[in-house]
Amino acid sequence: MRAIKGLWSLSLGLALMISCVENTKESVEKKPVKKVAFDYTVDQFADLKILRYQIPGWEDLSLKEQKLVYYLTQAGLAGRDIMWDQNYRHNLTIRKALENIYTSYNGDKNTEAWKNFETYLKRVWFSNGIHHHYSTDKMKPDFSREYLQELLAATQTTLEGEAFEVIFNDQDAKKVNLSKDVDNVLASAVNFYGPDVTADDVAAFYAEKKKNIDPDKPIELGLNSTLVKENGQLVEKVWKSGGTYGTAIDKIIYWLEKAQTVAHDETQAKQLGLLIDYYATGDLKTWDDYNIVWATNTAGNIDYINGFIEVYNDPVGYRGSYETIVEIKDFDMSAKMAVLSENAQWFEDNAPLMQEHKKDNVVGVSYKTVNVAGEAGDASPSTPIGVNLPNNNWIRQQHGSKSVSLGNIIEAYNNAGSSGRLEEFAHDEEEVELEKKYGQLADKLHTALHEVVGHASGQINPGVGTPKETLKNYASTLEEGRADLVGLYYLMDPKLQELGLVEDWEAVGKAAYDGYIRNGLMTQLIRLNLGEDVEESHMRNRQWVSAWVFEKGKADNVISKVTRDGKTYYNVNDYAKLRALFGELLKETQRIKSEGDFAAAQSLVEDYGVKVDQEVHKEVLERNKKFKSAPYSGFVNPVLVPETNDAGEITAIKVTQPASFEEQMLMYAKEYGTLE
Repeated sequence: MRAIKGLWSLSLGLALMISCVENTKESVEKKPVKKVAFDYTVDQFADLKILRYQIPGWEDLSLKEQKLVYYLTQAGLAGRDIMWDQNYRHNLTIRKALENIYTSYNGDKNTEAWKNFETYLKRVWFSNGIHHHYSTDKMKPDFSREYLQELLAATQTTLEGEAFEVIFNDQDAKKVNLSKDVDNVLASAVNFYGPDVTADDVAAFYAEKKKNIDPDKPIELGLNSTLVKENGQLVEKVWKSGGTYGTAIDKIIYWLEKAQTVAHDETQAKQLGLLIDYYATGDLKTWDDYNIVWATNTAGNIDYINGFIEVYNDPVGYRGSYETIVEIKDFDMSAKMAVLSENAQWFEDNAPLMQEHKKDNVVGVSYKTVNVAGEAGDASPSTPIGVNLPNNNWIRQQHGSKSVSLGNIIEAYNNAGSSGRLEEFAHDEEEVELEKKYGQLADKLHTALHEVVGHASGQINPGVGTPKETLKNYASTLEEGRADLVGLYYLMDPKLQELGLVEDWEAVGKAAYDGYIRNGLMTQLIRLNLGEDVEESHMRNRQWVSAWVFEKGKADNVISKVTRDGKTYYNVNDYAKLRALFGELLKETQRIKSEGDFAAAQSLVEDYGVKVDQEVHKEVLERNKKFKSAPYSGFVNPVLVPETNDAGEITAIKVTQPASFEEQMLMYAKEYGTLE
């Protein structure tokens, strides 16, 4: 489970992305660090900003630990092409052609057409394909088909047929189409299903498969396969060694086996062995076995996420996108935040839920701040800021989960510069000052509460199916909104001050509420073109939460819509009543999940989370024109460079930074093109 990606300003109300990590008693003796100026910004183009991040604590790791990090990052990059192919069936062909043009063309590179070609290629790199990483709309190039044909001819590059035409036509316009009036599978271009597979086909196929699995310990059906029709029959093409994506998976296994040799201890070696077995066989029971060991293993300084994990790119929520994150523990911040994990049961007991929807025992929720050492697949270049895993609900309930905040990623966002949007969209100076003083802390706490408490809270009624079965295409946005609501409810609670997490709980809560409403009702609209509906799950959840409390609070003037000098603002007038409304909505959202109430889920999302006030949207876009900072951000990864002796043994590993975004993308294509 995840929060959000491509954040453009943490202080304007980030959201999260979910997957996870853990807890340890070990610590590292910190050496004094001399502050060195670091340039966080790499590039900016279209609606995107490229940043870089540091790896704090690298020098404090032993050589064995550095090797483990290196092997795990190599394993992650070895599967990079899988994500490209998952996103769209022609992505790898298109990428190869565009990169060949980029590196081979000797013509005039000062023309507007060439600059537009460069921008389009960078956008494709950023999104791991031709569909926008966030909106999932197909990106339109600002050059003509005739110009691309000229470039192809000049560089003796081949790109023809559907792979060429789709760049310019209206086919496969949405990677993920969640609209209620279409067949979500047929209308989505994501490469998880054969072209003639329907949503009804998928539902019927897995309803039959479900009959043969343990209802108390259900595997994640469909997580690691493509579903196609052969001779009229539905068949799963499993992603494994010797199967679909086998050449890339064999490279992943190669590096995971090297990681096994430098594992922290026998438990981590066993854990890696189970992951290798899973990749070798595609057995989802082995995936569960692996996740149990992974979720309960809290030893060592290095952890990682690797696999087919998040299902946001599947319009019906079965198939996992390839993703890896390699993490080094940040011991100072983790110690400060561990208090949330230790008090998870208190939060559950005091939540405004129906008693039957509360857990009697919240198991094994661990929360750590980590520093990222490398990312690939669904996590790169657009990265989460927080992760909570595993996703399988029964494992979470019986064995616990790991939650992490990606500390150095958040640090990079915070140091990449402010655009001035806060002053433009905040209602008054008090709101601006609250955000500047408490906004970053409020965001960090919301992330932590969302992941540690939010995703761990509540339970499904006995006999009710999983949310992807009951709530279908609304499952993701309902879950993200539910976790957001848990965080919002507790951000205005004196318990946070009692636990020593804040010095002024009320001020932090006010900053959090201001930022969430400002973002949910206005500033996130910067990401949409005028006239578009909200379709991305996290954007939907922020809008339906904000719009619901705005409407329900009208009678008491909880939030007022203010027009001043021709500009619209939203002002929170009563924070205590707003908290009560968040609690009321949380109770209902948990009921919907617990009872599998599809009609209520559909009504909540469609009535409040999809349609946009067109006048406000037009105004927001106009007001935003003066800001040059891009609305989305992502990252290049540091490059780990091993040094070896005459025997070929690694003696040291140095951290370097790529000179440019294109340098890293071309290097990745050359070094990790496992499916071309």
